[in-house]
Amino acid sequence: MARQQVVTFTDDITGKKADETVSFGLDGTAYEIDLSSRNATKLREALKPFQSAARKASTSLGRKGRAKGSGGNRERSAEIRAWAKSHGIEVSERGRIGGKVAEAFAAGDPSVAKGSTKKTPQGALSE
Repeated sequence: MARQQVVTFTDDITGKKADETVSFGLDGTAYEIDLSSRNATKLREALKPFQSAARKASTSLGRKGRAKGSGGNRERSAEIRAWAKSHGIEVSERGRIGGKVAEAFAAGDPSVAKGSTKKTPQGALSE
């Protein structure tokens, strides 16, 4: 019997449908919040003056350049897959999630993963 699992996110501010998960950090703590596109834009606009004046901090990467904690957790994998699909990023239904996709999810920036996979003429994915 086949089983399909659907993950639905709600905006943590309004309680309505969320379009994406936004990740950010403050005072050494990483945060994630599910938001509608409108609220995500509001958050990004509010942080823009601080972001433009800030410098990027290095991320802690494990072996092979993958972000630590990017795999092994079923709930997190389901969340990453749902986020990737909502941003038009191709991701497999099962198995390992590519490092670029996990990195993009952690950064809350789909452009990090765009172009990380491309279709071959047979329709298979390649990195």
